[in-house]
Amino acid sequence: MPKESFSLRVPKIFGQKIIVLADKLGLRDKALGFHEEAGSIFVPLVRQPTKEETDVFVKEAPEAKLEVAVFQERKQQEKTLEDALADLLPSHLLASLPHALDVVGDIAIVEIPAELKPHEKLLGEAILQAHRNVKTVLAKAGAVGGTYRVRDFTVVAGEPRTRTVHKEYGCQYQVDVAKAYFSPRLSHEHERVASQVQEGETVVDLFAGVGPFSVLIGKRYPTVKVYALDINPDAYALLKKNVLLNRVQGNVFPILGDARQIVHNKLAGTADRVIMNLPESASEFVDVACQAVKPEGGVVHFYGFVRLPDTVDAMKSRFTGVVENAGRKVERFLLARAVRETAPYEQQVVLDVRLV
Repeated sequence: MPKESFSLRVPKIFGQKIIVLADKLGLRDKALGFHEEAGSIFVPLVRQPTKEETDVFVKEAPEAKLEVAVFQERKQQEKTLEDALADLLPSHLLASLPHALDVVGDIAIVEIPAELKPHEKLLGEAILQAHRNVKTVLAKAGAVGGTYRVRDFTVVAGEPRTRTVHKEYGCQYQVDVAKAYFSPRLSHEHERVASQVQEGETVVDLFAGVGPFSVLIGKRYPTVKVYALDINPDAYALLKKNVLLNRVQGNVFPILGDARQIVHNKLAGTADRVIMNLPESASEFVDVACQAVKPEGGVVHFYGFVRLPDTVDAMKSRFTGVVENAGRKVERFLLARAVRETAPYEQQVVLDVRLV
């Protein structure tokens, strides 16, 4: 039955981090389910946190807000990995269990610590037991790399496949995680960027992948033209299928090839908005974004990595310098913030920038 409770409202990208932190502080009300609304997740609390506790949450998720919300009581407690493995692993290994996993469609992707590698099959079966919607468990077997931004995986439990259908904000995406990069942790960014688009705009998505930015924009705004570029033939093939699957073939146009050449030959001066989700090397294409933007100006959504001792301000300064070298000017930064933590001392950062 419904119950009113104190809660923390945070963007979904910070949800897992705040849930883990609330558990550590003994503040999460585990008898209540989570509540999601408009890209945010509400984490139920057993009481109102103190100012010191609130400060800890805000440090981890600057947009965290304390709100009273209505939650549904759980019919039964979720079975956790610790529950499933309590009698099967020694306590020192239970402490090493991963606290987060990515779920793409019905595939769970997990990073398994070295000390748990001998028990990866056991861990995979426990994940299937704890997450009934998951049919396949993949372990990361390397870093994202190469021109096509892919990584290797090992099947540790369930059906031996890397392809699935992922649903997000009313769209469906055919995804092959071994052949084309896709991160469910960027779902809030897909929605956030799409919400800024205006009817009649022309959008150039320089590194579209399977289309999570392009397809959502095209579906939401029928009068918007979206040129979705990618150099990876497998990503391009999936992108074309997703355009058809979501019925946006009238205004989303997939293009296979190198973004620099395509913009130079076909799209120079056409864009009201450019999306640059290639954080490993987007800085090498800032001049391409400048070329794509209309002469009167436009908005660029730039994603990059900041690794300590580097800073967001330093990234903004570098971005401004490249823009000026390309013959354009930064009118103003609309937004500059961390999107997610990607490694110790490393964050993925987004810059929303208006160029003239």
